[in-house]
Amino acid sequence: MVGAVALVLSGVVACGTESRAVCGVIVDSTSYADPATSRNDVTSKLPAFTRSCDWIAFAAVTGSSESSTCRQDAVPIAATPAENPNDNPVVEERVREHRITQVLPRAVQLFDCPTEGEGSDVLGALRYLAKQLTAQRQPDRPHQIIVFSDLINNRGDLDVNRLDLTEDARRQKIRQLREARLLPDMTGYTVAVHGFLRKRTASPDRFPLLEAFWREAFETAGAATVDLL
Repeated sequence: MVGAVALVLSGVVACGTESRAVCGVIVDSTSYADPATSRNDVTSKLPAFTRSCDWIAFAAVTGSSESSTCRQDAVPIAATPAENPNDNPVVEERVREHRITQVLPRAVQLFDCPTEGEGSDVLGALRYLAKQLTAQRQPDRPHQIIVFSDLINNRGDLDVNRLDLTEDARRQKIRQLREARLLPDMTGYTVAVHGFLRKRTASPDRFPLLEAFWREAFETAGAATVDLL
């Protein structure tokens, strides 16, 4: 019991080895999850990402992501002082290896969230994840997010399928989202998105404009780097 309390209080404090990142992973459980490629992306790319983390949180994209009941608890990957009081690197590595095995199964379970309304609420998932990372924020550590989603947000105040993507219009839309506090605080975060526009249901001439919109949105939210893959 004492160890559990220490774990909660210590957050992402690591022992024995160099501190790694505060991390988050988003898994899209809407139509993005249907192709086998989407699940393969998670199983092939998430393990390497996890090894760069000391702590990792989860969020699911559903039709109502921020209020979703489909959740997974965060995984504190680094050993706590209670678990490794002598900063023994062997103990640290043993704890890390055990915790890392918990990450992928939790992420994969998010693919099968129950349907919660129609559409895809990507912004809600980003806000929910950012809140978790903000609670663990460590100014001297990197903060990074990996997103498995096509980013086809079509719920609430953002429907990218109907969005006017001219330069002035998209900037105005991003400004509206920021002023309404619908963009999360991602100051200094690195963001990697896998499966961007995977289904490509929009006309091809909209692809680069949608990419420009999301890059600008992430940058407005404070992201340091954005990769749309």
